[in-house]
Amino acid sequence: MLAVKSMYMEEQPVVKPHRLTMQNRSTIQVTGVSDVIAYDPGEIILETSAGLLLIKGAELHMNHLSLEKGETGVDGRVDSLTYSEANGGARQAGSFFGRLFK
Repeated sequence: MLAVKSMYMEEQPVVKPHRLTMQNRSTIQVTGVSDVIAYDPGEIILETSAGLLLIKGAELHMNHLSLEKGETGVDGRVDSLTYSEANGGARQAGSFFGRLFK
């Protein structure tokens, strides 16, 4: 029996692999980035294929960003890295912040 592909099937989004590399708590390279939720010198919130990533620190600066490639780099003093649940996504960002600031 032949399998027939429907023209009306929805294409599944391509999940980019997530990788985080940090050197000396001052330089971070992140892949699998799909969106920047918030950005200021004290914290950066990224939506990644592994869930929301909260980077806290001081003098944080995104030195490059390519959402097409799913990559970004961050310089500055990194104090903490926190992930939300992978299936939470940006749509539940309120509950993410609720858990952080309890």
